[in-house]
Formats: sequence, C-alpha cells, structure tokens
Amino acid sequence: MIFGKEPETSMSEEEFRLVRDLIHSHCGIYFDTDAKFLLEKRLARRLEQHQLPGFREYYHFLKYSRGREQELSDIMDILTTNETYFFREEFQLNAFVGELLPELKAVKEKRGDRTVRIWSAGCSTGEEPYTIAMLIMETGAFKDWKIEIIGTDISHRVLQHARKGLYGKSSFRTTSPERLRRFFHQQDGLYRISDEVRGLVTISHLNLLDENRMILLGKMDIIFCRNVIIYFDQVAKRSVIESFYRSLREGGYLLLGHSESLLNTTTAFALKHLKNDMVYQKPLSTLGGGLT
Repeated sequence: MIFGKEPETSMSEEEFRLVRDLIHSHCGIYFDTDAKFLLEKRLARRLEQHQLPGFREYYHFLKYSRGREQELSDIMDILTTNETYFFREEFQLNAFVGELLPELKAVKEKRGDRTVRIWSAGCSTGEEPYTIAMLIMETGAFKDWKIEIIGTDISHRVLQHARKGLYGKSSFRTTSPERLRRFFHQQDGLYRISDEVRGLVTISHLNLLDENRMILLGKMDIIFCRNVIIYFDQVAKRSVIESFYRSLREGGYLLLGHSESLLNTTTAFALKHLKNDMVYQKPLSTLGGGLT
C-alpha cells in the first residue's frame, strides 16, 4: 500500500516573516516572533482548503492569486478576536451620555445644526454601534435630529452578523431586563434588535489602513475605536490615528479602549478629563491640521 505524502504544515522562520509582513501591509495587524505558532496553527487549515503543500505556496497564493482579497478577508476572521457585548465599558458610556452628548447638543444648536455623526471603528458583530443608538434614544434629547451611526470592520463575517441583528445570551451580560424588553424581541431562541435602533445604524466594510475609503465617510462628531489599535504596530497605529484626526470635526472626540492610549503616538489630540473617564479631543483651533 502506498501512502500519499502528508501536507507540510510547519512554518519556517522565513515563511513566517513573509506571511506576517503581508498581513501587516494589508491591515496593520502585526505579529511578533512569539506569534509564529499561532499563525502556523490557525492558517494550517487554509493549506488544506486550497490544496497547497506548504506555507511558501500559501504566501504566493496570498500575494498573487485572483482570490487574494477574499482570502485575506477570510483569514482576518481566523486571526482576530471579536468577543464583545452590549453596554461594554460602562464608565465610558456614562461619560458619553452624561457629558459628551449634552455638550455636543449645545454646540450644534448654537450653529443651527441638528445632525450627529458617530463612527464605531472596529464594530465587530455590531453590539457597539447599536449600544450607541440605544443610549441616544434613551436620552430623548435628539428627537427630530438626523442621527447617523456608522459601524465598520475589516471582517465580512462579523459584519454579516451585525447586519442580521440577532444575538445570543453572551451579548447581554450587562444589559438590563428593561433594555432587553424595550429594544429587542425574541426570535428562535435569540434576540433581534428593534427596527427603530437599526434605523440609526449603517454597517459597512472598511480596512482602517484604506485612507481613501476613510475620507469618503465624511466628518464625524465622535469616533469610538475601542480595543482595536492594540493589534497594530506603531507605524500602522500612527496612520490610523492620523486618519481619525482628519475625520473628526474640530472639537470632536476620540474614545479608545480602557487599556489604550495615544502616548508616543501623537500630541495632536488634547486629553480631556471628564467625571467618568478620560477622552481625546481634537482641538477647536488647529494650525496646519497635522499630527506632531
């Protein structure tokens, strides 16, 4: 009996660097040498999927094949963590509702502007942008205003989940029964977000390193980008933060995750201390408009 050769699934140091650098150039996510085993383990199934004998062939597939863009999108689902839930990081949301929204409303009313634009960058399965919509609705302060909440992510899989708006129990670990009754209805053992909430939210695919696409989103009043830039190296992080700076209106706010900061990245934003949190603000008067 003759046995076929087992596919070679071990990843050499050179193959690791080639694949890692290609992923980094695509989306800014950087894997150091300690992540070699993780990449090898998680991507081994892709060799079988495409009937490739090893990682060198897989690298050439990622770089030159017609299906490279789809494959890069697919492996983002494999390599990134998308664990999230509604009303996450309550202290920051309290600052958003109790301090940022009233300030934003007052500034807008002085200008005769009744529009609010908020961006949830790296929105995963949609809990964050829908949370923002629910919080705005609960204030009752923006009736008859035009509210635009845009959720973006690089993963097509999580965006499909977000668009469906169907969630299991793990998404509601900090959601009160009152909110569950008001904003959701049960469907096949899951909970579907109400159409009223969905109507405030647009879900779109976006690579945060695609500066041209980011510009097309237009100016924002507030940007949420929580637990995303921790995956980037310093160069990619700086590029993304500079794009956020350009996207924000003067006086607009950038909200990062509790473990993230702009230390050693930029001094263009002012760190503002609120009662419930610290947030980054684009100065009201800019000279030159660039990062320093």
